[in-house]
Amino acid sequence: MQPAPIHEVVERNIEALLDRAHEEQRNRSLRDRIADAITHFTGSLTFVYVHVVIVAAWVAVNAGWTPVAKFDPTFVLLATIASVEAIFLTSFVLITQNRMRLDADRRADLHLQIGLLTEHELTQLIKLVGEIAERLDVRTSPDPELAKLQRDVKPEHVLDTLEEKQRSRS
Repeated sequence: MQPAPIHEVVERNIEALLDRAHEEQRNRSLRDRIADAITHFTGSLTFVYVHVVIVAAWVAVNAGWTPVAKFDPTFVLLATIASVEAIFLTSFVLITQNRMRLDADRRADLHLQIGLLTEHELTQLIKLVGEIAERLDVRTSPDPELAKLQRDVKPEHVLDTLEEKQRSRS
């Protein structure tokens, strides 16, 4: 059994999202591309393997397990290098996370706008169907929720109510 074909609108939306993501990737600043590349590499097993090999060799040499002369017998240099590396890696990860947060905020704003538009359109459709039913003299059972659904929701009212409920629970 073959899966049903994707609706044209869904396919168009997927293409638009992929095009947008590609465009955003191309327009990233050099700073962001460098931070992303470093964060991507440091989050890989290759990075871990390289460090395991380097640290193991460092320890082997400086513990006297090899014929190579010790160059950091107290491991102070290793600790210093590791600390400096951690500072820089943390900075790169934070830069990447900040960019990702901004991307997520933009997507959340888009999602909110689409949700508000959908809510408004559904409210208008409920009113229109009610008017059509009335004009055609179609009897419907009285539903107290229907009158509420015919009113537009004000987003600022929803946000105020949400904040008030959150404060009362704190």
